[in-house]
Amino acid sequence: MAKVKSKWVCQNCGYESAGYLGKCPECSSWGSFCEEVQSDLKPQNISPQGIVNDFKPELISDIKIGSEIRVSTNIFEFDRILGGGLVQGSIVLIAGDPGIGKSTILLQTSGQLAAQGQKILYVTAEESAGQLKLRADRLGVKENNIYIYPQTNLESIRAQIDELQPDTVVIDSIQAIYSQTVSSSAGSVSQIRECCNILMQIAKTKNITMLIIGHVTKDGNIAGPKILEHMVDVVVSFEGDKYKSYRMLRSMKNRFGNTSEVGIFEMGSNGLKEVKNPNELFLNERSQEAIPGTAIIVTNEGTRPLLVEIQALVGATPYPSPRRVANGVDFGRLLQILAVLEKRVGLNLSKQDVYVNVMGGIDVDEPSADLGIALAIATCARDVVVDSQTVIIGEIGLSGEIHPVNNIDKRLNEAVMSGFKKAIVPYANKDVIHNKIQIVPVKRLIDAISACISPQS
Repeated sequence: MAKVKSKWVCQNCGYESAGYLGKCPECSSWGSFCEEVQSDLKPQNISPQGIVNDFKPELISDIKIGSEIRVSTNIFEFDRILGGGLVQGSIVLIAGDPGIGKSTILLQTSGQLAAQGQKILYVTAEESAGQLKLRADRLGVKENNIYIYPQTNLESIRAQIDELQPDTVVIDSIQAIYSQTVSSSAGSVSQIRECCNILMQIAKTKNITMLIIGHVTKDGNIAGPKILEHMVDVVVSFEGDKYKSYRMLRSMKNRFGNTSEVGIFEMGSNGLKEVKNPNELFLNERSQEAIPGTAIIVTNEGTRPLLVEIQALVGATPYPSPRRVANGVDFGRLLQILAVLEKRVGLNLSKQDVYVNVMGGIDVDEPSADLGIALAIATCARDVVVDSQTVIIGEIGLSGEIHPVNNIDKRLNEAVMSGFKKAIVPYANKDVIHNKIQIVPVKRLIDAISACISPQS
């Protein structure tokens, strides 16, 4: 008689325990342990061993790369974050919140690839074929090279891949797929690890592109073991504000291109549409009249410069401890900027509530936004305005000095294209020459405050 054992596994990091734990000692997450049952019964199929890799070692100088190593999706914003298109034999993981548009973008991509003559196998593990057909009709996807396969069993999926020999396989989603070689339920750490490993072997040996959808936890992390992100070639995060129509695809990992690239889309009734000029999207609600507490920065998302409006609100608090609220910027970074403003500029904010918000819902993590955040707070506290035709670029040090930033030429060109006339830049970037915008180099934070305030204020 077979013996049945059980273990408890953290769904965030894969830490194993003999019993249930409320808090994971490895990743410190709460309530993440699930029980997995193990049996001594020999599995019916040992799938990884069934995939034979007969490649032989060869010199790197002898390896030839074909001209069709990359395949364009004909979706420019998607190609941007992929590094120029899909690499044959690669695995792309797309993760995001429920309803953000993961299935939509992959169905549209499948339609574009099928229009180029590729054979697509779309494995839908969470919807029926009829439901997927309804979405395809709404999105205008009518190509005949797309095969819809509602299946959750990995061994059956593998058999269909061997039979159809598709060019691209879409897995929607990896958390709903299970393998018979693992006794635990679908979505567990063991199942995700095993299924992804088998799909990776299929992709590499048969030169098939795999597009995999992944769920996220309530903390925004990709559900399942961290090894899932290590196995795949590209990790793409689908971000966006559910109260607004635009969506952002952000490349978190890319073995074939730049990381931190961003693609901007707008969600409509007919699916996702590319946003050709994202600066219009982030600045379209900006008032042409200067308002205290606002500043325009130029931040880099991968190789793309974006103009974003920073808003700050400073007011007296009736409570002993003032509030600090940061939306779209790092909270620790905000506290550091407030400390520099108090110590180096003499701005007393110890009894003031400070709220900082990035318009459009985008998250700005780049240090070059420091100067824009500081100027928005300082102008709001003193009820003066920043010139509406000025962009702010610079990183602030703890002594109040302004540090240089990279890609200054690209940032200034983007500002000129958006109609700005003046740029506050770090003194170390003073050698940059631009005939269409006034360059004002500054060494310290107090100099930047004096330079950016408009004469009428």
